[in-house]
Amino acid sequence: MKVLVAMSGGVDSAVSAYLVKQNHEAIGVTMKLHDESDNLIYGENSCCSMQDIRDAKSVCDILGIPHETHDFGAQFKECVIADFINCYKNGSTPNPCVVCNRKIKFEQLLKMAMERGYDAIATGHYARIEKSENGRYLLKKALDLSKDQSYVLYSLTQHQLAHTIFPLGEMTKADARNLAEQIGFVNARKKDSQDVCFIPDGDYVSFIEQTTGETFEKGNFIDVQGNILGTHQGIIKYTIGQRKGLGLALGEPMYVIEKNLENNTVTLARNSELFGTTLTASNINLISCEKIEKPLKIKAKIRYNQKEQPATVEQIDDDTIRVIFDEPQRAITRGQSVVLYDEDIVVGGGIIN
Repeated sequence: MKVLVAMSGGVDSAVSAYLVKQNHEAIGVTMKLHDESDNLIYGENSCCSMQDIRDAKSVCDILGIPHETHDFGAQFKECVIADFINCYKNGSTPNPCVVCNRKIKFEQLLKMAMERGYDAIATGHYARIEKSENGRYLLKKALDLSKDQSYVLYSLTQHQLAHTIFPLGEMTKADARNLAEQIGFVNARKKDSQDVCFIPDGDYVSFIEQTTGETFEKGNFIDVQGNILGTHQGIIKYTIGQRKGLGLALGEPMYVIEKNLENNTVTLARNSELFGTTLTASNINLISCEKIEKPLKIKAKIRYNQKEQPATVEQIDDDTIRVIFDEPQRAITRGQSVVLYDEDIVVGGGIIN
């Protein structure tokens, strides 16, 4: 089988390439997501920098497999960066890793691989794929739960799962690093890449303002009764659940609970008022089944680092689900993903409305 290995320059994709080569014909491909002159958006420490490309090539040289770099910059800007900016401008909090996996790695890269005659792509994600008795491909948690990345992979389709390999699904991160050291990979102890690879300093507000050339007007902080509490510095600067950085002295801790674009207001509330039991999500993708025919007991998580919580899910229409948690959840955030689990199997997920 011919396998195209997506190589970011990090240790996980390097070890994946090594494992793939043991049984398959392999090629390493690094996705170039930016131009070197594009210093406003990217830095040397961001994903797929020139150093990352050099590290990926070094690994391929050691393994004796070809290495190529392909420019996906236009697609990345159109699909990932544009979505990131639009979400914040519309009052949501995006998850660019989910979008990148959906639109770039497992759509554009897989498409290129298939067009070139490859049978599958492989990545360094910590997750597992199995084929069920009924013929459906299942996405499952990694055996190393501390590194499990199934949350950001819930959007994979049956076609994509059928042509994807996750070589690290049954390994620990420590095992991967140790193996990389034994082989002699230059990136064996390289730090993991940051969550938002195109904003290495984490200042997403400056990134949006500099990229768009737009500024965002000040407005009112209000409480849940509509009383004015102070002045905010621009609605994109705040996220649901935020407490620090509000610039207010209110006598008690207050948190962002809502953002209203029409009125340009940011609503603050006490911590106890941040909790809710029900959400709806759209743009759904179901993996373990084609449709949720009746209310189903599952576990769900509403952010990457959260432990999944008991809940009931029902499918409202072709593209919408409703999730009702057994216990109230803190800061359910529009734009983030809710992912559904049946034990270690990913049922599916969607974008919180």
